[in-house]
Amino acid sequence: MLVLHTTVGLGGARLNELFDDGVYNVLMFGASFAVLARAITLKAQRPAWLMMGAGLLCWSLGEVYFTLFVEGPTAASGSLSPADAFYIAFYLCVYTALMLLLGAHLRELHVNIWLDGLIGGLGAATLGAAVVLPPLISHAGGDVGSTAVALAYPIADLLLLIFTIAALGMTGWRPGRVWLLIAASMFLSAIADSTYLYQTATHAYQPDTWIEGLWPAAAILLAIAAWTPWPRPTRRRVEDWRLVSVPAASLLAALGVFIYGNLHHQLTLPALILATATVLVVSARLMFTVRENLAMLVGSRRLALTDPLTGLGNRRQLMEDLKLACLLGSASEPWQLVLYDLNGFKRYNDTFGHPAGDALLERLSDKLSAIVAEHGTAYRMGGDEFCVLMHAAGEDPLVAASVAALSERGPGFSIGAAHGEVSIPAEGSDSAAVLQLADQRLYARKDQTREGSAVLQLRDVLLQAFRERYPELHEHQRGVGALALAVGRRMSLDGEELDVLARAAELHDVGKIAIPDAILNKAGPLDEVEWQFMHRHTILGERILMAASALRPVARLVRASHERFDGHGYPDGLKGEEIPLGARIIFVCDAYDAMTSDRAYSPAIAPAAAIKELRACAGTQFDAEVVDAFIATLAEPSVDAEHGEDALALRQRHGDAVARTASKQR
Repeated sequence: MLVLHTTVGLGGARLNELFDDGVYNVLMFGASFAVLARAITLKAQRPAWLMMGAGLLCWSLGEVYFTLFVEGPTAASGSLSPADAFYIAFYLCVYTALMLLLGAHLRELHVNIWLDGLIGGLGAATLGAAVVLPPLISHAGGDVGSTAVALAYPIADLLLLIFTIAALGMTGWRPGRVWLLIAASMFLSAIADSTYLYQTATHAYQPDTWIEGLWPAAAILLAIAAWTPWPRPTRRRVEDWRLVSVPAASLLAALGVFIYGNLHHQLTLPALILATATVLVVSARLMFTVRENLAMLVGSRRLALTDPLTGLGNRRQLMEDLKLACLLGSASEPWQLVLYDLNGFKRYNDTFGHPAGDALLERLSDKLSAIVAEHGTAYRMGGDEFCVLMHAAGEDPLVAASVAALSERGPGFSIGAAHGEVSIPAEGSDSAAVLQLADQRLYARKDQTREGSAVLQLRDVLLQAFRERYPELHEHQRGVGALALAVGRRMSLDGEELDVLARAAELHDVGKIAIPDAILNKAGPLDEVEWQFMHRHTILGERILMAASALRPVARLVRASHERFDGHGYPDGLKGEEIPLGARIIFVCDAYDAMTSDRAYSPAIAPAAAIKELRACAGTQFDAEVVDAFIATLAEPSVDAEHGEDALALRQRHGDAVARTASKQR
């Protein structure tokens, strides 16, 4: 009936009277009571929906008063009536309700979201003011009361438009069903009011048209919105095309209004104010966006250059500062680069757990930073490696103090630090060369400090015993140790992981002490029983090494040093990454050294042929990643002068390519 009545005017005067006096008011009051009933059943949203229901009730009462006392000869008089007071109360209640709903459902709004909503509302209101207000003002005449009545409703509708679009913007332009229903209701109401006022001002109004259906439709949409469940409150962020589309469209609308007013001289004061406000708020939005982007840039750079655990500069920051120091360093103002590697940290981690290890690193980094604060900067290279770049810091007391800062002792643990230092520019002015020299000195000193340790003594005893039994395998052990150490460093092993790998590579054949010479030195192929005996040498090696608790990590790698990547190795049939990385490295290095060495059961082959065989077996017998790292290590051109004897021995056994790996031996 409502559709037929408002579209085609079906039913004539009698039906029109029934609609105006009956159905119309029933729909309005019904929607009002539905919203108020919802407010009673809700607790968190009760104030907002009470205000919304009160606003609809005021509108309904205004309609009743208008129908009974105003409609007729006094309809166009322009005098302010109680009906107008009810209508304006509707707007005030709705404004309050919208603000309450926003406060209840939007948490931690970013300032840009507030501005986006405000910009959208101002842009739409600017267009509305430019289109609707001029004819209303021009037809209001000179009477102040008529002008006030004529302008009260469009201005209230413009504010309602601002509130509604701002609310949509504050949802991050993801309003959901409830806000869409509320916005649709507000838009219908604003369209109905504006159209009615425009037609009345221009004497083009005709009763019983589609306009009369918009007000009850708006009320019904509010009632539906009240009874629609709200989604859970979420934090809104705009990160796609909506980030710029709304401010851009609103700015274009404001500029268009300025141009229109300049050309036609019909720009009203409210339209001018709204257009100016739109431009100003868009400018503020641009300022906040630029500031936010600058803050993000600074933050991302800080994260890229800072170690997240300790707050010290990371390796990237060190390289930037080191390049600058090499560029600016002089004999009168030298720099000192000191690298540190913690001793005992891996054992501390294994004993007390990684959270305790992280806490230890934080304590040590704080002490190191405090020691060198007046002379330079501390960095964390990664893992348990630290670094200091000091200005004019060649004094031994300061270096010794920094080493002491990286030391800590307690029940069951002892943490110390080895270090290597380089003077800039006296000993180098290229950042990569300076860092490499400091690294070499660090590990040379680390080995020297271990000479009296129980681990090193046990290793030397076992190596000497093996050398006495099988002197011909001494070079094989040393060669595999040098190769494994170089590959391990290329694969980013450091600290105690590298130490364990080096010891395991040297001792991987120690179990052969228990293998009979008849099997070990047999000229021909082994039979099945002999192979079973031979396959036990990794287990025997593990047993020997497990007798010393300090060598248990080494024993684990020795046991797994002949496991194949495809799971067909021995003694446990481990597969893929089940095999410790150190054992996978030892397996590749051992195979290469064996292929390039003369044995009782097979002559040596050329290094190129051995590399080809490793490639062919990558992914089945060997870990392909380890094979790639091994081949890349052979291609390195550097030779460490501090280990010239080892380099010569390797050169004699494997050729120039293998000798290059001696630079990695500590």
